[in-house]
Amino acid sequence: MKLIIQIPCLNEERTLPAVLRDLPRSLPGIDCIEYLVIDDGSTDRTVQVAGENGAHHILSLGSNRGLGRAFPAGIAKALRLGADIVVNTDADNQYDASGIPDLLAPILANRADLVVGCRPIVDHPEFGPVKKLLQRLGSSVLRALSGTDIRDAASGFRAFSRTACMRIFVYSRFSYCMETLIQAGTSGLRVAGVDIAVNPSTRPSRLFKSITEYVVKSGTTMLAMFVLYRPGKFFAFLAAVPLLGALLLGLRYLLNVYCYEVPERTYIPSLILTAILGMIGVLLLSLGVIAELLKSQRKLTEENLFLLRKREWSAGNIRDDSF
Repeated sequence: MKLIIQIPCLNEERTLPAVLRDLPRSLPGIDCIEYLVIDDGSTDRTVQVAGENGAHHILSLGSNRGLGRAFPAGIAKALRLGADIVVNTDADNQYDASGIPDLLAPILANRADLVVGCRPIVDHPEFGPVKKLLQRLGSSVLRALSGTDIRDAASGFRAFSRTACMRIFVYSRFSYCMETLIQAGTSGLRVAGVDIAVNPSTRPSRLFKSITEYVVKSGTTMLAMFVLYRPGKFFAFLAAVPLLGALLLGLRYLLNVYCYEVPERTYIPSLILTAILGMIGVLLLSLGVIAELLKSQRKLTEENLFLLRKREWSAGNIRDDSF
C-alpha cells in the first residue's frame, strides 16, 4: 500500500520545511510513504527547499495556474507514481499532520473513498464571528448540493483512494474543495469526515484577500457548480418565477372577466405580459432539459476517461511520465 502526500506550493520557502518535517515517515497499514511537492510557479526557493527537506518528487507547473489546476496535476502525477492513497495538505502548515492516520483509517477499512479533515470551526481561535458564520453557511449549502454530510467543506486536508483519484475531474480554477465534494456525492463515491487539529496561522490566505472577496469567489463557484452538476434544478428554479407570474396574471384575468364582469376593460397589456412570462418560463425549462442532456453526455465522457485512467494507471502499466 503506497501513500503519497501531495503539497501544492506557491512561494512557500518559509513554511515548507516545517510541513515536510511533521509528515509521517511510517504508518500502520502503509508500506511506502512519499512526498510530492507541486510547484505552482514559485519565484522564491520553494523548489530548492523542497529538495533539501526530504521531498521525494517535485512537480513544477512552470507558471502560476492556481490551486484549481495544481491539485489535479498533483493527483495525476501521484497516480503515475503508483499511489494507492493520496493525502493533500497545505504548504502553509495550517493542518496538524498528526491527523493523517485518522484521514487514512476510513479508506484502509474500506468505508470511504474520500475523507475530509474537518477543522473545529466554532472553536477555532483565529476565525472571527463573520468567518465562522460564512464557513458554516457555505458548508451547509455544499451539503445540500453534494448530498454529503461534511461540516467543513472548505478544508483542503483530505485523503483520496485510488478510485476517487481516477474519478476526480476539476473544472474550477479557484479551488478544488467544493467541486470535489459535489462530484464525489453525485458520482456515488463514499465520503466521510474526521475531526482534525490545526496549527497556528503562519500567513494570510492567498486564495482571497478579504471576506468580501471570499464570499464573491465562493458564491460564484457554488453557483457554477450548481449549474454544472444540478442544471435541471437550476433552470427549474429560474423558470418558476416567470411561470408563477404568468399563472397569477392569468388567474387575475379569468376572475375579472368571468367573475367580476367588467366589460369596459380588455386587459390586453396583462394578457401580453402573461404570454411573455409564460414563454420565458417555457424557454428556461427547455434550457434545463438541454442542460440535463449535456450533463448526461458529460457523465458518459467522465466515465470513459475513468476507464482510460484505470487502464493507463493500472498496477502493471504505471509510467512516471512528466506532467
